[in-house]
Amino acid sequence: MDADMSQLMSAVPDHIPQDLVRDVDFFNLPGADADIHLAWRALQQSGPDVFWTPRNGGHWIATRAEDIEAIQLDHERFSMAQLSLPRTDMAGGAPAIPISLDPPHHWPFRKLLQPAFLPRAVDRLEEGVRATAIRLTEALAPLGRCEFVGDFATQLPITVFMDMMDLPHADIERIRPLADAATRSPDPAERRKASGGMAMYVMNYVKERRENPGDDLISFISKGEVEGRQMTFEETMSMAVLLMFGGLDTVASMLGFVARFLAENPAHRRQIIDEPANISNAVEELIRRHGLVNTTRLITQDFEFKGAPLRKGDQIQLPNALAGLDERRIDDPLTVDFHRERPIKHAAFGNGPHTCPGAILARRELKVFLEEWLKRIPDFEIEPGKRPTYAVGMVNTVTSLPLVWKV
Repeated sequence: MDADMSQLMSAVPDHIPQDLVRDVDFFNLPGADADIHLAWRALQQSGPDVFWTPRNGGHWIATRAEDIEAIQLDHERFSMAQLSLPRTDMAGGAPAIPISLDPPHHWPFRKLLQPAFLPRAVDRLEEGVRATAIRLTEALAPLGRCEFVGDFATQLPITVFMDMMDLPHADIERIRPLADAATRSPDPAERRKASGGMAMYVMNYVKERRENPGDDLISFISKGEVEGRQMTFEETMSMAVLLMFGGLDTVASMLGFVARFLAENPAHRRQIIDEPANISNAVEELIRRHGLVNTTRLITQDFEFKGAPLRKGDQIQLPNALAGLDERRIDDPLTVDFHRERPIKHAAFGNGPHTCPGAILARRELKVFLEEWLKRIPDFEIEPGKRPTYAVGMVNTVTSLPLVWKV
């Protein structure tokens, strides 16, 4: 045992049995440079259902679908008040509204956001999503190559989101690094700096929209009411910052994983093209296989869970991808089957009160991508001699994906 690990092991709390301790640094998972999801699943298959790691401040990890779902639904014992590892604050000490609030305090703020992401609202957004997807794909198709993450995956959802917020497209390159740092940096100080930078970016827009609201999402929350009163400036800022981080990262990350899968699986590409009526099922199955978010809960009381002696103040991490890769719940979970029987179970968007409000929009953006990209670039592959690169953090992502095709 090296000196570093020996020091970490000596810091394991006395209440944790040694047989439940594993040396796991989720920022540096073995095998994640080749396949993040297989790296997570190796942990699921090789250890206890719930175990403790001394890395990143020390925390539990739940690896099975039934436990991940149970924890997501049990806000009384598993609080959303501290979501990240190592511990930090997403918004400079203030709660990240509404995600870090537990019921019943969470619902009034979520209710305010909900209309912007309901099916009718997403239907209105689809025209812009499709126009952007067509524009990007038609610009790339004659080139015969692209770096998919920079040329498409970050462009489509971020353009749509910036339009929803009525923010300048020219600012994308300025603020995207802040989202990357906030969701994937192992350094709490860097995450706090990124959160503060995003707050500084949106502050003037929030002030302006509170005085002169328009039809955008910032205006919508700025003039919104919770429990019969107007949102405070601080609450509006917190919600705006959280929306920025979510809108700039998660769908872009999912697009990267989906494009990588399709580049390596031509039969699945052809199936989507030949069976357009089944595209919604295909989208759900791709989401199941490529879960993204690795959030954390704060344990509020002492109790035993699946043989693990949890203590008040401990944190437990939920790698949501593992809920969709668990053979106890999903038959042959590593196989992508576009005809898998509904409902296709996963936790990619969470469960219960904190289910991601943008889930409907995310599904629609993936559907539009599949329709418009495959219509124009039906056959593509990872550039020979190159390989994708990945990063693990609060959100799994593809950082680069070199693709080529014949023109």
